[in-house]
Amino acid sequence: MSAAAKLDFHSRRALVTGAASGIGRATAHWLADAGIAALVLVDVDKDGLAALDLPCGVERVVGDVGDPALWERIEAETPRLDHAVLNAAVNATGLPVAETSVDQWRRVMGVNLDGVFYGLRCALRLLQRGTGGSVVLTSSVAGIRPMENTADYGTAKAALLHLAKIAALENADRGIRVNVVVPGSVDSGIWDAQPAFRKAVADRGGDRADLVAELGALNTPRGRWARPEEMADSIGFLLSDLAANVTGAHLVSDGGISLVSARSRMPEPR
Repeated sequence: MSAAAKLDFHSRRALVTGAASGIGRATAHWLADAGIAALVLVDVDKDGLAALDLPCGVERVVGDVGDPALWERIEAETPRLDHAVLNAAVNATGLPVAETSVDQWRRVMGVNLDGVFYGLRCALRLLQRGTGGSVVLTSSVAGIRPMENTADYGTAKAALLHLAKIAALENADRGIRVNVVVPGSVDSGIWDAQPAFRKAVADRGGDRADLVAELGALNTPRGRWARPEEMADSIGFLLSDLAANVTGAHLVSDGGISLVSARSRMPEPR
């Protein structure tokens, strides 16, 4: 089979969470470009989902991935599934362990770990109705190396690596692969929720692009942040038949961040 044939998603059906923006949105476009027949797109952002214009069948599901009832509804209303990308997440609280409240911890874990567990459970049940398929979870470089003020986020993202291995082992004989992509710094909207990031943008008179460029130069060996489309390429590879012999693995697509000191730096105010 040619490489092109292994990237052919015609007649297949996929689910993508966090699809209204960033990596999820880029992945939805990637799958549509690869000829996917139908997509189930999930996000809390109703307007962002509505704005997606894709050349394939699209079912938009508005809801919080941390709500088990959402997944019960998706499982009941989805006849079959071939692929799933469990990408939805919220950012770190940004506080040291000693200053993180229980509510802040539960909020991040509720989306970034519980929400992925619910989605993975649903996806596996749907894939088990067919002849196999593939699932990709989105972790983070914060899940493979310690970073200050990311206890909630990093712990959740680290847990996903082990969760994927267990699911991969349990479902290998069913023809279902489960893998993880590990992004580093990606220029997506999740950064805009961070107080430190917003302050740094304000220090530059609102010049977000200037800050992103400086952070990339400071903290990424490649010298820049990744684009969501580059993460979609990594996810698409793991979903595709090009990765037919890959399961229970994680693909680090972080621009080399995990190779350098765990202490990232914010630029000095101007």
